[in-house]
Amino acid sequence: MNRYLLVLAGAGLGGMARYALGAWIMARYGGRFPLGTLAVNLSGAFLIGLAMSLLTERFQPHPYWRLFLVVGVLGGYTTFSSFEYETLQAVRDGERWIGIIYVAGSVLLGYVAVWLGASLAAQR
Repeated sequence: MNRYLLVLAGAGLGGMARYALGAWIMARYGGRFPLGTLAVNLSGAFLIGLAMSLLTERFQPHPYWRLFLVVGVLGGYTTFSSFEYETLQAVRDGERWIGIIYVAGSVLLGYVAVWLGASLAAQR
């Protein structure tokens, strides 16, 4: 049960950070371009690269730290960071085509899924 509570606490913090940073950026810079979301996604990708490298390659902390920081905080902050890290791991493991297919599939099929969901909701 402790693992679930760690993820829950981290996800709450990450979600609050995502909202606060995105709202601050959009209030400051505004416009139609989703700069707040882009900043969250890019900073999340940077942070997961940093955190996973430190937690798995440099230090050997208790596994609960990874659950709290990576799955919880960064998962609540943005799942884009997980997507980017998984792509990096595929490329590092010599599976470039898996990385390319994962990126293309996630973006293209994700767009189709959003479109289908929005279309379904718009039907009367």
